[in-house]
Amino acid sequence: MTSIRRAALTAVLALVLPLPIAAAAPAFATTPSDALASAHPAPSGFAAAVPRPTGPYAVGRDRLHLVDDSRQDPWVPAAGPRQLMVSMYYPARLGSGVPAPYMTTEEARLFLQEKAPGSSIPPEALSAVRSWARVDARPAHGRFPLVLLSPGLGFPRALFSSVAEDLASRGYVVALIDHTYESPGVTFPDGRTLACVICDHPPAGGPAAIAESRAKDVSFVIDQVTSPHPAWHYAHLIDRRRIGMAGHSIGGDATASTMAADRRVRAGANMDGTFYAPIPATGLDGRPFLLFGARSDEAPGMDSSWDDAWKNLDGWKRRLTVAGAEHGTFSDLPLLAQAAGLPSRPGAIEPVRGLAITRTYLGDFFDLQLKGVPKPLLDGPSPNEPEVAVQLP
Repeated sequence: MTSIRRAALTAVLALVLPLPIAAAAPAFATTPSDALASAHPAPSGFAAAVPRPTGPYAVGRDRLHLVDDSRQDPWVPAAGPRQLMVSMYYPARLGSGVPAPYMTTEEARLFLQEKAPGSSIPPEALSAVRSWARVDARPAHGRFPLVLLSPGLGFPRALFSSVAEDLASRGYVVALIDHTYESPGVTFPDGRTLACVICDHPPAGGPAAIAESRAKDVSFVIDQVTSPHPAWHYAHLIDRRRIGMAGHSIGGDATASTMAADRRVRAGANMDGTFYAPIPATGLDGRPFLLFGARSDEAPGMDSSWDDAWKNLDGWKRRLTVAGAEHGTFSDLPLLAQAAGLPSRPGAIEPVRGLAITRTYLGDFFDLQLKGVPKPLLDGPSPNEPEVAVQLP
């Protein structure tokens, strides 16, 4: 992570949680959320709700526990086979299912402990953030592209609920992955919650090793949900010919690493992540790639890894930068800060606006690349999106 991006992440976390934070690591389908929030207020006055998804579908969500018996855990070998928790979001029918929790209370406790020891925000309040996904929702008819999402290091997968829900509402199956021991806490079906091991102590090989390990995680998830005997009961919804990936921070780096190793991923997007594992000089076999970041970090020349990546990308490509964005803008993090009543830094983009831009451009990118739907928004500046600068080849 560049020093600029590290400072940005620290600043965003400081806004969310006002007490001193640890040094940043290197890098609702039928019921409106405001009605839910007013009916069930969170403790201590903290009540947050993610924005309503923009697509025509309701959103279902399952949790999937996957065990890779062929691979030992890279960070805690004594733990045995690599285990992952994945939230599977999918287009659903209106009026079915029950509200899905944002995260478990223990995941929330560990997140607060990692980023703000002694915070006055109760874990129960953070776990009660209102979202639009519903458990046991009946799936919509049809087959849909699959998009995999990889969070930033130290970011629980829950912080990308807004992005995942919006993509599902637009007609995608979304696999949102918690990479075990890389998130403050990951809760498994047996009740165990495993804390982060490498958040404050990067492994041998540094961030590049994390990106390469995540590429293996992602390929394993693809195997599990697209095999002839899939691990997910709604796998019939997935069109295996149309798979994309997006990641935030180190997850963006991992997106390129995954594409370099796995040709099944047809399109990728990096949201504000430095490339520690460089894009190969030979490119990505002409597959499309989106660079999408904060303007202060990603202006040409600010992050040399983006300049190098831009040169090596050999297919459709765009470089989008968002004025006023910070490292956490591409997640729910600033929204939580606002719910906590904490002020944004001067000039920072408003959290809901930042999420709207993230969801619009990411959704348009996958609509173009995985569905073949023309999206003029990606072809130059738009008067409706003045915060976004678009660099063309």
